[in-house]
Amino acid sequence: MNRQETQWLGEILARGDGVRDGRVLVACSGGGDSLALLSFLWAVRRSLGLELLVAHAHHGLRPEAEADAELVRALCRSGDLDLMEVGLDVRGHARSRGLGLETAARELRWGWLRAQARASGAIAVATGHTLDDHTETVLVRLARGGGAGSLTPLPPRQELRWSPLIQARRAGLRSYLVRKGLAWREDPSNEEPFTPRNRWRHLLGSMRKEAPALDDHLWETHMQVAELEELKDRQVASWRGARWETDAGAILLARDWTEPELRWTLEEACRRQGWPREAVLLRGLSAWLLPHLQRRPGRATTRTWGGWHLAGTPTDSIFPWCLQRS
Repeated sequence: MNRQETQWLGEILARGDGVRDGRVLVACSGGGDSLALLSFLWAVRRSLGLELLVAHAHHGLRPEAEADAELVRALCRSGDLDLMEVGLDVRGHARSRGLGLETAARELRWGWLRAQARASGAIAVATGHTLDDHTETVLVRLARGGGAGSLTPLPPRQELRWSPLIQARRAGLRSYLVRKGLAWREDPSNEEPFTPRNRWRHLLGSMRKEAPALDDHLWETHMQVAELEELKDRQVASWRGARWETDAGAILLARDWTEPELRWTLEEACRRQGWPREAVLLRGLSAWLLPHLQRRPGRATTRTWGGWHLAGTPTDSIFPWCLQRS
């Protein structure tokens, strides 16, 4: 292993990603990030006890896509790696579901990757997400009002997805490939300003000149917020059944809350119900609910805030209040 590979392996072990001694499906598009991922995992496969399989999805959106696929095929032949390929009808899926091409491609790609992982017995699907991707996603989600959760958007491991190079910078991966003598293919659509991520990517150039360590500082913030989120989630879970519960189309609530406690609980309860849970919405909702919850409901008590309805429940219930939305 070279110095960079040793550093990246050390980061995986320090994070405790939990991907060892098993089969891993490596998603490889032929771009710089995914090609560096495949090269790196090949170099450290014995250290982690990994058997690698490669997956390439042909989205059919660019004339250069066949050349991308051929590059991946050649790499797999040289490394004697099994390759799984698929052609995806992204445009058709986008039309039938009313989706943008980016969202449609992601849905189809991940549906196929999950199916291939199950069929092959893979313990993880490795993706080429980088620290740059993390920073871009933080800013996109903050701009949409995602609250503290915006700061932990791309954990190294999330269910089946594993991003071993999440702490590596995109430019560092290109330098790594140059030193290894490996060519890669760039997707020119990544430079076109038709998505929020691409627009933020251009803005980040000047932001990094002002704050060169911006990406590293955001990652450290990510780690701290993730620890606090885990503590908060354990606390909210411990209150379930005693201070709150979900029912069919309703959230049942006890009386006594502080505002942060109520907001944290509403976030989890709304997630379980599939309801909106943007940070600004939850703060307004909890501020409206708090004075009502502190009182005992009278008979047929119903209060409304926007599309939310708070009603009293039978007096013998441990949850005197029932929250619903229209």
